Amino acid sequence: MDIRIDTTAPRTTAVDARHRPAHADDRTTRALVIAGAIAGPLFVVVGLVQVLTREGFDLTRHPLSLLSLGDRGWVQIANFIVAGALMLAFAVGARRSLGGGPGRAWAPVLFGLYGVGLVLGGAFTADPALGFPAGTPDGYPGEWTFHGGVHAVAAPLAFLALVAVTFVVARRLAWEGHRNAAAWSRVIGVACLLLCIPFGPAMSVRLFVGVALGFAWITAYAISLLRERPITA
Repeated sequence: MDIRIDTTAPRTTAVDARHRPAHADDRTTRALVIAGAIAGPLFVVVGLVQVLTREGFDLTRHPLSLLSLGDRGWVQIANFIVAGALMLAFAVGARRSLGGGPGRAWAPVLFGLYGVGLVLGGAFTADPALGFPAGTPDGYPGEWTFHGGVHAVAAPLAFLALVAVTFVVARRLAWEGHRNAAAWSRVIGVACLLLCIPFGPAMSVRLFVGVALGFAWITAYAISLLRERPITA
């Protein structure tokens, strides 16, 4: 699947300068949007490095959240919190970048909820499970701790906000006249929803791929805001 920035399609009259806020081009707004563009690549790369280097971790069995445990768990905790903070910044940048029209209110809210879910996922670690870290019992814990329970709520909060915002942005893209981009946003939303179902075969791998795909979409959309162009297929 190829998602790239459309540098040829003209802006439609529905989204001309009259519908863009006066501060959409200032340096602060651009910095906030750039935060969203780098959040995903940073999160995925740091996660992959840990997957490949943490002793005893097996992505085919262990969810990425378990990397927050053990002696080097602080790396993944920081990874969650930094990515969440960058997404909160992007939510503000998106709000400042979007003029009138569909999605101006709800897209920033949902980007922000995704950021909140990531921050909570880092601040409240998962309970040990499936033999990780080494020396802990195999299988899932019989009872959740408080921090494990908060983590269990934070994950679906983040995933659902991510899926929802793809459809909100798709509606805006369709309103702007970019129907191909809108269709791809919906496809990505459905794919993320299916990949992030928290049970079934290869669950941990699917969750990681779903998060990576969603972050890739966010990066592409952030770049499109920087270039004042929507994403297209």
